[in-house]
Amino acid sequence: MSSSYNNECVSGNLDKTVTNVVELLKQNGWTISTAESCTGGLLSELITSVSGASEVFELGICSYSERIKNELLGVSLADIAEHGVVSEQVALAMVKGLKKRSGAEVCVSVTGIAGPSGGTPEQPVGTVYIGFDINGKQFVRLPKLWELPDTSRENIRRAAATYAFETIERILTEEISVR
Repeated sequence: MSSSYNNECVSGNLDKTVTNVVELLKQNGWTISTAESCTGGLLSELITSVSGASEVFELGICSYSERIKNELLGVSLADIAEHGVVSEQVALAMVKGLKKRSGAEVCVSVTGIAGPSGGTPEQPVGTVYIGFDINGKQFVRLPKLWELPDTSRENIRRAAATYAFETIERILTEEISVR
């Protein structure tokens, strides 16, 4: 579940990665949807900044509140109460609900603590769970964003987006090479 991620976020690299993801989705005839909390729509913004994104972008839900996570994505209030809104269980429930709602082949969810406040010793600023459903394969990752030299809110959000799109790009590239 835990993954190490210590790269500085470079805007040009992130833009290139997102463009590559959009192109790979087009090649496969697949769509993508996002369910975002701490990234506040950044993933959706990055996708739609790419020309031709309308061919692949299905849905973006900014699900900041527990109520919206529950009502729109089907995240159980019991799971939120038991595990906390920033948890592997909630990230997985978010991506499952997104898959059900959108039907996209690639779904990604993000829930975490971008800071500068809200962190605890158990869950420091930079604790971000990213859920994926890529063509039915579901998993959650916890990049160690709290280890970044710059844990500003902006950098945590961009690092989460970078991690999400790099993961999607890697898996889509593998999918194509297997065919």
